[in-house]
Formats: sequence, structure tokens, C-alpha cells
Amino acid sequence: MRVLTARELNRSLLARQLLLERSPKSVVQALEAVGGLQTQNATGGYIGLWSRLEKFDLTDLTKALEDRRAVQGTMMRNTIHLVSARDYPFVAAGTRASRQETWRRGHRRVASEADVRKAITATKRALAGKALSRAELKPVVKSSPVWNGVNAYEDVLRVPPAGTWERRRADIYALAEDWLGSSQTSEEEGHELLLKRYLGGFGPARLADAANWAGVPPKKLEPAAAKLGLRRFADEEGKELLDLPRAPLPAAKTPAPARFLPVWDAILLAHARRAEILPEEYRPLVFSTKTPQSVNTFLVAGTVAGRWSVKRTAKKAELLVEPFEKLSAKARKELEAEGDRLIRFHEPGAEGYSVSLAGSK
Repeated sequence: MRVLTARELNRSLLARQLLLERSPKSVVQALEAVGGLQTQNATGGYIGLWSRLEKFDLTDLTKALEDRRAVQGTMMRNTIHLVSARDYPFVAAGTRASRQETWRRGHRRVASEADVRKAITATKRALAGKALSRAELKPVVKSSPVWNGVNAYEDVLRVPPAGTWERRRADIYALAEDWLGSSQTSEEEGHELLLKRYLGGFGPARLADAANWAGVPPKKLEPAAAKLGLRRFADEEGKELLDLPRAPLPAAKTPAPARFLPVWDAILLAHARRAEILPEEYRPLVFSTKTPQSVNTFLVAGTVAGRWSVKRTAKKAELLVEPFEKLSAKARKELEAEGDRLIRFHEPGAEGYSVSLAGSK
């Protein structure tokens, strides 16, 4: 069995996440290729797609959401994700039982399943055929824990104009069956698609990694793994890695360009640790109790090398780039060029733009 090094896994993950080179794919195609994007912060989907696609405008994702080709909702690991409308029924079906169990474990002392069931009935009655804000739903479901339960137990979407670049708070809701139509997708079909999407976007990987990402028990993915006709490798610890047939495996020496990532980009989370995208010594600088919303990061040569932010005045937009350690002159030049493109995308209404790279002379 072929053994894949951490560097090979790194380049494979970057290629499948469309971060080795920008892709000509559409928004929908890209979302399906990378396994969806985590959008705890609404801007994350926009920046994530900008970093991955050859041509992407702020209006492209907003229009995909408005046209119901892409949707946002509580999905993997009970967190907000952005996926294609085609994938959503499968993702919802495959994660529904685990979403409910996660809610029960986290809220059993403050709310009951009976409370949630009662709230679902009231919510479905209120949302029938329309979309309402959380404020408008407050008289129906006052308790935040119970409302979280409604999102875990029922397929509820966060719909535009909320959850977009223009209106970032994702607080307008609609029933998935009203927004997309009813679906009879089974949990098993959902697990199969989840495993395909994970391996397509993050593989080769251990089955446990796919389960961690999806938020489901590994045993639930075993039938899908047996059915899909997967190829098998081993990692440097001798553990089995699963992969889709003919999925890309770039050489370890493949150059990796500078890329800017949004908060909560999934390639930095624990399920992808084996690819060593985020050096462990930097993990507390990105995810910690002091940064509960995570931070924007950037990659140099395939690994996280620092963080970035935007400073905006009435007329000028400045990209602040903060490396965690000293960078080479080549890396700095590449970051400045990529950063200039990012700030112009991020702040299209500014009259002037600049990139401030900490440590520059």
C-alpha cells in the first residue's frame, strides 16, 4: 500500500480545495468540489470563493443565494455552512440525527426535546410559505436554546437578503421544503454524498476525519465507504487513508502560491490536521478563547504564515498583513500582489488602496 507523506497530503488538500491554482468553476461547482464552506461569518463564503475561483464578483454568490442555487443553514457539526442547493437535501439527511444528538447533549439541562417539538410545530406554522427574521419569530420561540433545537431538528435555511455580503447577519429563516421543495432523501444517501464530498475536497483521509468533519459517528460512514469503491493508501503513521478513484494527487514538490483565507476556513480545522496546513504552534493564534470568531489567515508555501485584517476610512482601504514569523523577500512580494487584489475585491467603493505588510522597511 502506498504511503503518502504529510507534504503530499498538504498538496492534495490544497489542489482539491482549489487553492493551488484558481479554478474556472462556477460558484455551485466550486461549493460541491470543496465540500461546502463554513459561514459562521457571512463574509467567509465570499472570500473563500474569491481565493479559489478565476472569476468571482461579490454579486456572484449573492445572486446564487437569491436564485436558490446555493443555500446556508445549520449542517455539519451543527454549524452554519454554505452548500449547493443540489447537495443540501443529502447533507441535511446525512447530518440530521447527529445534529439532534449534539443538541440533546449540549442543552438537556436547559430545555427538553418536548420543548423543541412544540416549537417546531409553531415555527412551521409561522414560516409556512414565507421567510421571517429571528425578531419576527421571537414571539413563537423565545428561548435561544430551544431555537437552536429547532435548527438542529428541523431543516431550516438562512435566506437572503440576510447572510450576504450586503446584509451580513444571517437572521432571516425559511423552511427548506418551502425554499427548495420537499425531498425524500434517506440518511444513507446523505452519508454517501457526505463521504464523497469530503474525500473530493479533503482527501485522501481517514474515515474518522470524514466523520469528524461531518459530525457523524464513523460507523455510520462505513457502509458508504464499502459502497463507493474507494482506493486506499496509508499515512506516515500506518493508518489507512481512503480516496475517490482518479482524484488528484499532486507531487510533494508542487509549488503552492500565497492565498488569503477567511475566518473558519475548513482546511484549518481539526479534521484536516494531517495535511499540516496550520502549524500546531500557530493554532492558538488562530483558534482560542481570546479569538472565538477565529481570525483571517494567509498561506505561504502551503501553510498558514500569519493573519490579515482590513482597515477602512471614508476614502481609503488598507489591508493589514501580519506574519507570525519573518518571511522571505519572494513571499512578501507575492503576498503584496495577492493582497492588492484582495483589498480591491473586499472594498470596491474605496478611492484608494494599500497593503501594509508588517515588518516591511
